[in-house]
Amino acid sequence: MNARVIVSSALVAMLLAGTGGAAVADSGKAAKKQDFALPLLIGHRGASGHLPEHTLESYALAIDLGADYIEPDLVATKDGALIARHEPMLGGTTDVASRPEFAGRKTTRVLDGVSTTDWFASDFTLAEIKTLRAVQPLAERNQAFNGRYEIPTFAEVIALAKRKAADAGRTIGVYPETKHPTFHQTLALPLEERVLDELTRAGWNRADAPVFIQSFEVSNLQYLRSRTRVKLVQLIDGDDVAPDGTVTLAPPYDKPYDWAVRGDPRTFKDMLTPAGLREIAGYADGIGPWKPYLMSAKCITVSGNGCADANGDGLVNEMDRVLLPPTAVVADAKAAGLLVHPFTFRNEPRRLASDYKGNPAAEYLRFFEMGVDGLFSDFSETAYAARAEFLLKHYPQLAACIKREPGAASDPLCRATGFGPRR
Repeated sequence: MNARVIVSSALVAMLLAGTGGAAVADSGKAAKKQDFALPLLIGHRGASGHLPEHTLESYALAIDLGADYIEPDLVATKDGALIARHEPMLGGTTDVASRPEFAGRKTTRVLDGVSTTDWFASDFTLAEIKTLRAVQPLAERNQAFNGRYEIPTFAEVIALAKRKAADAGRTIGVYPETKHPTFHQTLALPLEERVLDELTRAGWNRADAPVFIQSFEVSNLQYLRSRTRVKLVQLIDGDDVAPDGTVTLAPPYDKPYDWAVRGDPRTFKDMLTPAGLREIAGYADGIGPWKPYLMSAKCITVSGNGCADANGDGLVNEMDRVLLPPTAVVADAKAAGLLVHPFTFRNEPRRLASDYKGNPAAEYLRFFEMGVDGLFSDFSETAYAARAEFLLKHYPQLAACIKREPGAASDPLCRATGFGPRR
């Protein structure tokens, strides 16, 4: 891996993940800190920075690199199976375009109000999906594994998480997203009961299961709350970031699509007001906001309607921005009793504000210090290392745990972070 991570490699190898968000109490005698919940590391589409996303191989690598949860985005096939794809469209993430037998399946549908031409999973049976192979959708990332891996079902992803948890001796959960619920309802392929059926079969349809269900829409989460006690998360999106660092809104990224359908004038930004967060707390356990809502960045130099090439590298990207102070969203969400899991953290320097100086670990540390309860990452190893550095800063006695010094095995903090006596 080529990520620039400023943290001891020995620490990364030794500091164990795995409290699953359980509270970690400071064992200091004099100044006892408030209980601290280990921030969760969520493998965004698996280890999508390294392997084709939403494959069993990508999920397994994310776990091996330190992820506590893996995130399968769920869409439905023609025969009602749940498969892991980022969108109902298959063209960008599979080899379907090169398969002549499926050339006639390319079609145009309206997805969240946008006319979209592609191959849709809902026009394929699961057996047909299983003949396809995944590809890396981002040209800047490794293309060497294209065409090697199958498209998994949700049941296969759950089974993988359980198997890897048993092998690793730590909690590993799943964090499924119901993709475009309204769209699937129009196809007579609603996602909600299908998700719950798979969780029930796995014995994970319960409040204490290592499961979060997330959605950008609202009504399906409200329906799910009436049907399950599994933890639910309201995703909060945006369209772009203006030169001054404010999040801009434009359809279909301006509001939950079910709000658009019923003519609700509110937007995603309204969700992040204290009143909006209290409303979310009535049906969900947390929020998954796009990270600029928590801390954004403004252009160093403005050119027209965007940033200028401030650093002179011939490109215009996040490196031409400077960070703004954190917003009140984390504090307001916690006041409403909500967890906060922002998305998405990535390693490529072009995606990092100038303050981070090309070091992705620095971004994680900023957000951990802000008090987030977890985050989504394409590069679990970087998130894992940054969390280790963060923990050592706030809990220096962990060094004794890492070194296995006498008495460390009985320390509550050592036990909570995985260093206690093993079964």
